[in-house]
Amino acid sequence: MVVGKNSILTNKISSRMEMAKYIMQILRSQLMVMWSWGFNSPIAIENGLRFKVQGFKFRGIVEVVYNEGSDLFDVSFIKAGKVIKTIYGVFFDMLVETIDNYVEKTSDYEKRVREEYNL
Repeated sequence: MVVGKNSILTNKISSRMEMAKYIMQILRSQLMVMWSWGFNSPIAIENGLRFKVQGFKFRGIVEVVYNEGSDLFDVSFIKAGKVIKTIYGVFFDMLVETIDNYVEKTSDYEKRVREEYNL
C-alpha cells in the first residue's frame, strides 16, 4: 500500500491539532487567569500552541511546546521575532502558573488591577 503525501500531511495536521487542543484544555482549566493575559490568536504549531498576550509584565507571543523526550512542556516568550526567555521542563499542572508569573503576575498585582480598572 502506498501512502500518499496528502495522507501524511493529514496525519501531521491532526497530530498538531490534538496537542494544541490538549494545551488549550489545560489553559482553560483556569479561564479567568488565561483571560487576564489578554490571550488571543491561538495557532496550532508543531507539538504545541502559539498565542498572543498583553499582560502587565509581558506583551508578545507565547509558545507552549510538548517535549516528548521529557514528557513536559517548554514555554517560550517571544517579542519582535526574538525568543526573550524559554522555561524548560514545565509540568502540565504548573503550565498556567508558569505563564502567569512571566506574563501577568506582579508583587503588587491586586493594586495594579484596581488602578487599571478603577476598582
